[in-house]
Amino acid sequence: MSDDSNVMDRNLALEAVRVTEAAALASSRWMGRGDEKSADQAAVDAMRNA
Repeated sequence: MSDDSNVMDRNLALEAVRVTEAAALASSRWMGRGDEKSADQAAVDAMRNA
């Protein structure tokens, strides 16, 4: 595998982590409120905006 490919793979992995973290943080604000749909929507919105 070339160095350019390794860099691209690393960048893609870091972007996936960034999006996942944004979704987790957004949905965590809804924990314990009994509103699963709002938590899910917050996560989806965060992923789309990340």
